[in-house]
Amino acid sequence: MQKPKACTAERDRETVTHAGTTSTSASAGAPFGLRPMTPITTVTFAMALGFVAVHLFVGRLAFLDIVPRSRWLSFAGGVAVGYVFLHIMPELGAHATAFAATTELAAPVAEAMVYALALIGLVLFYGTERAIVVSRGERRTTEGRDRPEHGMFRLHIGASALLIFVIAYLLNHREDESLPGLVLYFGAMVLHFATADYGARSHHPELYDRQGRWILAAATLAGWGAGVVFALPALAIGSLFAFIGGGIVLVVLKEELPEERRSYFLPFLGGAALYAALAIGELYLVT
Repeated sequence: MQKPKACTAERDRETVTHAGTTSTSASAGAPFGLRPMTPITTVTFAMALGFVAVHLFVGRLAFLDIVPRSRWLSFAGGVAVGYVFLHIMPELGAHATAFAATTELAAPVAEAMVYALALIGLVLFYGTERAIVVSRGERRTTEGRDRPEHGMFRLHIGASALLIFVIAYLLNHREDESLPGLVLYFGAMVLHFATADYGARSHHPELYDRQGRWILAAATLAGWGAGVVFALPALAIGSLFAFIGGGIVLVVLKEELPEERRSYFLPFLGGAALYAALAIGELYLVT
């Protein structure tokens, strides 16, 4: 008669163990579950809609499409440069510290890995841009059409959608979680998108208006939604941030520095100075 009791006790222990495992598993999976809307989530959703508006309506901003280059685009480029130096580079340093702590690598090695990811982002987006320029030049020579091949459009929009997805995801997962920091991020990214989308549309105006802008809008909302549903580990978020940092640096360099762009220095300086003043002021207020 003791055997059934032993079996019952064993079953009880198995039940407790299984329940404990289930509870732990559910707890571990909690960051990947749908979260309730909070005030800050509502704010980031409104910001994502702002990104969407830029993608959809950049073609209607006639004041950007002038020769020489619009002063507003030069101003936006200055803001983007300010964002690179005052947010991307410091945050890359912060992520390098997290890399070192998570991977147990020596600090210089971890820092080099973070900056290597930024370099990969820059190189990949430069390769995309270069392929588009070459395709456009070849088609102009052989067919008399000043447009890249349709395959280049898919490559360009796909790369842009990836970058936009990550930027929208980071609305809900940034190193600087303060509201002023979020507002600065939003402002810099809106101007970055205006510059980047204008450049994309200049290569593929018909395809961008018909397909591209909707793909970019969908990537924005998908990225924001993923940020609400999924909380990636700090190491993964740091890697994503480093990657998009390289992509943003490339966009700034290609849009503002080439001589044929005929950019304006004073609006560029004004954008950089304004963003620097806001970023330093925000740091002063929160520290």
